[in-house]
Amino acid sequence: MNNFKQLITNNIRKFGMIVALVGIVVIFQILTQGILLTPLNITNIIMQNSYVIILAIGMVLVIITGEIDLSVGSVAAFVGAIAGTLMITWELPVIPSIIISLLVGAVIGAWQGFWVAYVKVPAFIVTLAGMLLFRGLTMVVLNGRTLAPFPSNFRIMSSEFMPDLLNGGSYNMMAIIIGIFAIIVYVYSEFRARKIKAAFNQTELSYSLFLTKVILISVLIGLFTERLAVYAGIPYILMILVALIAGYTFFMSKTIPGRHVYAVGGNEKAARLSGVKSQKIKFWIYVNMGVLAALAGLVFSGRLNAATPQAGNLFELDAIAATVIGGASLTGGVGTAIGALIGALIMGVLNNGMSLLGVGIDWQQAIKGLVLLGAVAFDIINKKRNG
Repeated sequence: MNNFKQLITNNIRKFGMIVALVGIVVIFQILTQGILLTPLNITNIIMQNSYVIILAIGMVLVIITGEIDLSVGSVAAFVGAIAGTLMITWELPVIPSIIISLLVGAVIGAWQGFWVAYVKVPAFIVTLAGMLLFRGLTMVVLNGRTLAPFPSNFRIMSSEFMPDLLNGGSYNMMAIIIGIFAIIVYVYSEFRARKIKAAFNQTELSYSLFLTKVILISVLIGLFTERLAVYAGIPYILMILVALIAGYTFFMSKTIPGRHVYAVGGNEKAARLSGVKSQKIKFWIYVNMGVLAALAGLVFSGRLNAATPQAGNLFELDAIAATVIGGASLTGGVGTAIGALIGALIMGVLNNGMSLLGVGIDWQQAIKGLVLLGAVAFDIINKKRNG
């Protein structure tokens, strides 16, 4: 019991957001009379919030360094307009158009990163200017019109499902196999990580708590996979999200540049004295954010099947809210990709659940505002308690 209490105390931010997500799911599952967790609705939640998750993954790195990016919604809209022009107006092939669009995002990120990292203009001002600039350029590129439709093979990544090569009938067997593989990979990685920590005599969970955690998460993966298999299988966008989360989690926890990101956010002056090139770190963080904003713009445009001047409206607030709710601290130095995912899911389930209940968009915005305020207040109170 003492071990369990210590675990909760040391990870109160992480456990708080997980409990919040589970609680919100249970409440809306009851209020919607079971509609929330139907296979169709789970798939809708994934697809409808995919762009927020992508933006939140990039935003968490920006916020960890103690900076902010208010331009991601406008950048996503601008890149969507570029993609629409390339594929619909100029009729270029899909793959080159996607590559060009991502490169445009990287250039935009480099532009903003230069001003923030090297010229020392506050990130709030740089990205606010970027928000206005790229919103205006979106209207210029589209000339105030909506471009549609995109080629069918472009929409695959945002709206289509992996085919069931095994023809499982009422169950998508490809999804079941992928789910089993995911459980095996997860269990192996957990036991391997525990073995490595034990070799260095690091404090670890008791074996019973560790085993309980592994079993519980494995069961959740299995149930989630079963829900997808009953409907249409695994969406391509889900595989993209899993790859991004796994890649960024590895980068942030297992690589030297990833640890440098935390060092810059924790104490930039101390990091510089330790040999960390803080300007270079911030520059590349914004390049990364530009690429992910471009990817989010492509995903959103593909799902909408159109490039529109109104795209990306308030995306930046959704991304920041998801990141903060997911445990990132606006003062820097704290945050994870998994936390950003959970924060985005909390926002997504709130939106979806309230929509199913017929709650108006006005009350939805008000409730999300209160949730964001509560998350920040929780972070501040927790810091004071531990400080």
